[in-house]
Amino acid sequence: MRIGIEAQRIFRKNKHGMDFVALEAIKQLQLLDKENEYYIFVAGGEDKCLGETNNFHIIELDCPTYPLWEQWALPRAVGRLKLDVLHCTSNTAPIYVKVPLALTLHDIIFLEPRQGGNKSLYQNLGRVYRRFVVPKILSKCSKIITVSKFEKKRIGDFLKLPDDKLVAVYNGYNSYFQPVKNPETVTGKYIDSADYIFFLGNTDPKKNVPGTLKAYSLYLKQSKLKLPLLLADIKEDYLNSILRDEGISEIREHIVCPGYIENKDLPSIYSGAKVFLYTSFRESFGIPLLEAMACGTPVVTGNSSALPEIAGDGAAMVDVTKPQLIADKLIELEKDESYYKSQVAYGLERVKLFSWKSTAEHLLEIYTSIK
Repeated sequence: MRIGIEAQRIFRKNKHGMDFVALEAIKQLQLLDKENEYYIFVAGGEDKCLGETNNFHIIELDCPTYPLWEQWALPRAVGRLKLDVLHCTSNTAPIYVKVPLALTLHDIIFLEPRQGGNKSLYQNLGRVYRRFVVPKILSKCSKIITVSKFEKKRIGDFLKLPDDKLVAVYNGYNSYFQPVKNPETVTGKYIDSADYIFFLGNTDPKKNVPGTLKAYSLYLKQSKLKLPLLLADIKEDYLNSILRDEGISEIREHIVCPGYIENKDLPSIYSGAKVFLYTSFRESFGIPLLEAMACGTPVVTGNSSALPEIAGDGAAMVDVTKPQLIADKLIELEKDESYYKSQVAYGLERVKLFSWKSTAEHLLEIYTSIK
């Protein structure tokens, strides 16, 4: 077969969730499949994180905007190569493409009512683009891949799609996420304290940044240790505006806000943290949850959407719409040493159920099933 995979953003330096999913799956397919011919479509970027092999060819397409890249440059390149299937990995695909299409639809949050305002112009424009494109391509997809059973049911019910058109393929996590000895050699670049609480946030309302900061303020009132909060992927002006709106500006001195943390540093960041907060209102999967568990760090997470499916019954799950419950779980982990150790052990065992190798095996089955 001649298989195309859209991986537009994997060469950009500051990668995020869907970029890593595409990259890690492709790397595993390179190891797994030596027979089919693959064409990986990317945009230019400074992080050349994927190399060619005998049957994996990288096609770099230059275009000034993502919509033009996907709707004009990509279908032209696909047409020239006469592919048997094209897998688009990031929620959208070309509206006009003349090959069988597999689409990874990570979630349909962009079609659902918003849980709050979003100050990011980039994310708002992306939402508009997805709302326009996705309804037009669904009928053209041979298979729609999503990342959890929760999301599969959600997509099927919301979009009235037949069950045999949808398939859930779990994500994995990279094997370099494991407990790191002496993590302070890396964490010192971001935070002075040897012990801290770690939270990955962004401007998307689903990440529950205001509620999590409110929970942290409640934790500070109850804690004897008063561990600082390392807050990644948030700009200081956005952080300060939330603290003002919530009436908790006094906690600013306890928060370290370094911006983007490079992926290569995350194993040390997770390992150095006493607790990782993954307190989103909604997630279709939750790779950071697995990464933290794999590094031996207890995770406080939500009890809704796909999070219970991925975290499992033994995880420290709470109703994240109630900040006091998040704070209470932080205090429990701080005070109860046996509970803390049990959460470490539980996480290290739980992550054995997930791997990028398994993801790639399932994707290959899907590719070869499409005629």
